Amino acid sequence: MATTLNPNLLLAIPLAPLVGATIAGLFGTKFFGLFSSDSRGGRIVAHTATILGVAIACVLSLLVLRDVMDGAGYNATVYEWMNIGGLKLEVGFLVDSLTAMMMVVVTFVSLMVHIYTVGYMQGDPGYNRFFAYISLFTFSMLMLVMSNNFLQLFFGWEAVGLVSYLLIGFWYTRPTAIFANMKAFLVNRVGDFGFILGIGLLLAYSGSMSYADVFAAREKLAAVIFPGTDWMMLTVACICLFIGAMGKSAQFPLHVWLPDSMEGPTPISALIHAATMVTAGIFMVARMSPLFELSDTALSFVLVIGAITALFMGFLGIIQNDIKRVVAYSTLSQLGYMTVALGASAYSVAVFHLMTHAFFKALLFLGAGSVIIGMHHDQDIRNMGGLRKYMPITWITSLVGSLALIGTPFFSGFYSKDSIIEAVAESHIAGSGFAYFAVLAGVFVTAFYSFRMYFLVFHGEERFGKAHAHDAHDDHAHHAHDDHSHDDDHGHDEHHGLAPGQKPHESPWVVTLPLVLLAIPSVIIGAIVIEPMLFGDFFKHGVAFKEVIFVGENHHAMEELREAFHGWVPMALHSLTTPVLWLAIAGVVLSWFFYMKRPDIPAALQRRFSGLYKLLDNKYYMDAFNQAVFARGARVLGTGLWKGGDQGLIDGLLVNGSARVVATFAAASRYLQSGYIYHYAFAMIVGMLVLLTLTITGVIGTK
Repeated sequence: MATTLNPNLLLAIPLAPLVGATIAGLFGTKFFGLFSSDSRGGRIVAHTATILGVAIACVLSLLVLRDVMDGAGYNATVYEWMNIGGLKLEVGFLVDSLTAMMMVVVTFVSLMVHIYTVGYMQGDPGYNRFFAYISLFTFSMLMLVMSNNFLQLFFGWEAVGLVSYLLIGFWYTRPTAIFANMKAFLVNRVGDFGFILGIGLLLAYSGSMSYADVFAAREKLAAVIFPGTDWMMLTVACICLFIGAMGKSAQFPLHVWLPDSMEGPTPISALIHAATMVTAGIFMVARMSPLFELSDTALSFVLVIGAITALFMGFLGIIQNDIKRVVAYSTLSQLGYMTVALGASAYSVAVFHLMTHAFFKALLFLGAGSVIIGMHHDQDIRNMGGLRKYMPITWITSLVGSLALIGTPFFSGFYSKDSIIEAVAESHIAGSGFAYFAVLAGVFVTAFYSFRMYFLVFHGEERFGKAHAHDAHDDHAHHAHDDHSHDDDHGHDEHHGLAPGQKPHESPWVVTLPLVLLAIPSVIIGAIVIEPMLFGDFFKHGVAFKEVIFVGENHHAMEELREAFHGWVPMALHSLTTPVLWLAIAGVVLSWFFYMKRPDIPAALQRRFSGLYKLLDNKYYMDAFNQAVFARGARVLGTGLWKGGDQGLIDGLLVNGSARVVATFAAASRYLQSGYIYHYAFAMIVGMLVLLTLTITGVIGTK
């Protein structure tokens, strides 16, 4: 078996989705005059080109993963952009087992989303544009995970941010969508500012943007003190890098953009929040683990931020009534779990949960989209109920996704989530006590809000097709409504919700097939890969140099997990004696009792604890704080700079002031320009007399 992968094969993986995006964006629309943007031919061109491109990338990624498991790898430059004083700016690929696994996850989930989109977006006037965007998004994410240097990493990082901006605001005629995509873009710029500072620090002290060079110099970097402080330079750089991850992976307090991003169509909610953009920060920290491993302070910071996100974002999911927002807050919470694992120095566990989460969270989002189709685009779970008998495939696959999410034994989410909790329990990093409490409490919270949604949607009284006190524009079921028109053949009316007498129906096969295909790994993938990924040699395959392989070398949480692991079946059976499983069961049972048997109790609790409810409903007032402090502060600063700097200094003093000086001088001098020759002759005679006088008196010397 070859030890080096074919660079042309690797290059084809990101380029295939890019070509598909180009074809959909140009030939699939009236841009080149070949097809009308709303013609059947244009739509066929758009979805065929993009699905084929992503399918090719997925198949090639599977082949690369197979070769990497057989010992192959790649770490080299593909294209050198420029060389500035010895600093090389280049495009290069680093393909080891971590990269190969991410490539497979990204392309597989993206392929499922592409197929699903054919059914979900049918009839939308932006059909071709949407396919171009999601295929471009896939290209950007692949460039990010395959990079072997910080320049390409930053390119992919910003590219996924840009395309997410386009996708969140896809329905650009809706003011809430424009607000949401601008919010996502600006919040991510805050994180990206820290990210580029971290890259700049590593470049300044290592002299290179290549991962291999920076990792090789990590011991030297760890000995450098940040100027003017007693902090390690590496600590500052790692915290700056993680601030970038806080924005991209929606960690507190830079999480505020993610719930509002539900304004985008459901397929992109699945793509952004399952396998691509929000996992970019987790992947980046895992890739940079040789640096983070040398700074306990940075790891502690990561651990505490992740714990806050895991617990407190879960609380917000309890009071959500928009089906997509419930799933969005579960994404925030699960990203917190991954971040906690990174902080506990259990990098492989974090990546393991990233992988399992990608499958079951994409399943939950696409299942929510199927429900939205069946409900004629009513997203309020209080208007649903009893959908199980009308949408059997959506029901069973959504149940699988929910069971995986809450960590049910033998489901994929159980193995990764339970491993995170155990790793935190064995960690001795500062903040691990609070983090352990947060992830343990988060188990109950996740089970409660997940099955609250499940029971209200699929079981109980049929509440659709009736007049409701809360409609699609209610304050608690607001913002994200896929109100585009669809063909009536698929039940997609222009209005929100079912008319009296109408019944939900199962979605077409292009929607349900991806649900089934995602449900399979949501059940089995955890049991299959836990041993090689966490306790075997999975992450030692591929690139040979040790610095790229994250092993948690200075911390011992993984060693403790390895000693306690005796197989995937004993691990699941052992969970029967742990508080984790019983907390999950308690959450499910309590949600069933509250919302199926005694719905008066949660209503009474809401009235009794109205202050707490208001706090949660206003999302801890983080949006209000940002608007009052940062947005208003930016407006005040902008107004000051505009009036003081632009109007006062630049326009008033420099531009208008200089004009006034010239005008004043011209106004005075014009009196000397009378136009009479005798005036000019008189001035010449006077001038000659003055010169003669100065010469005679010696003021002007002569030779």
